[in-house]
Amino acid sequence: MDIDQFASEHVTAETDTPFRLENSYTLAVAVDGSISAKAGSMVAFTGDLSFTGQASAEGGITGLIKQAATGEGTPIMAIEGQGHVFLADDEKKVQLLELGAEDSITVNGEDVLAFEPGVSYEISSMDTLAGAFAGGFTNVFLEGPGHVAITTHADPIVVEPPVSTDPSATVAWSGASPSVQVNRNLSDMVGQESGERFQMNFDGDSGYVVVQPYEEHAGEN
Repeated sequence: MDIDQFASEHVTAETDTPFRLENSYTLAVAVDGSISAKAGSMVAFTGDLSFTGQASAEGGITGLIKQAATGEGTPIMAIEGQGHVFLADDEKKVQLLELGAEDSITVNGEDVLAFEPGVSYEISSMDTLAGAFAGGFTNVFLEGPGHVAITTHADPIVVEPPVSTDPSATVAWSGASPSVQVNRNLSDMVGQESGERFQMNFDGDSGYVVVQPYEEHAGEN
C-alpha cells in the first residue's frame, strides 16, 4: 500500500469518550483533569498534558508505586491536563472494563494499565506468594464507578469457581477470594522449577477468574 493508504487505515480518531480501544494493544484516553496509568505506558499524546511519577505510598494514586525501589507493586504516574493520550504495555492486549458503583475487581499489579479518578483502590500482597516470585506478588483491588484498563498476554479466558489456577497466569478475579496451596510433589523435584508448584484455589459458586495463556512470573525466581 502507498503511504497515504497506510496513514488513512491507521489514523487515530480522537473523541471525547474517556476510555476506548484504539486497537487491540493500545488504549486511547480523553483526559480532562487527571487519570492514573502505569508508568512508562505512554506511547503518544496530544494537547496539554503532564506526566508525574508518584513516590509516596500515601493517598491519591501513590499507593500503587509501593515501593518501586524494592520492586514491589506497580509504578504509577498521574496524567493531568486536557488532551488525548495513548497507552500500551509491551504488546499486551488491552481489556477495557467499566465498573459500576457496586462493582469491584482484583488485578495482578503487573496487569493494571490505567483507571479513572473515580475508581478507588487498595493494595495487598499475598504473603504465601510474595517470596516465590521476583518483585513479589502484589494485587490491586479496584472498586467503581469508572473505567479500568487491564492487560493480558494474548486472549484471556474467564472461568467460574470452583477452580484452581497458576498464579503466574492469573490476571484478575472478582467475587471470590483465593487461597494458596503448595504442590510439594513439584517443589521437591531436583533441578526443576515450575509455576504449577503453587496453586490459587478459588472456592464457592460465585464470581469469576481471568486467566491468560502465559506465565507472567515464570522463571523470575
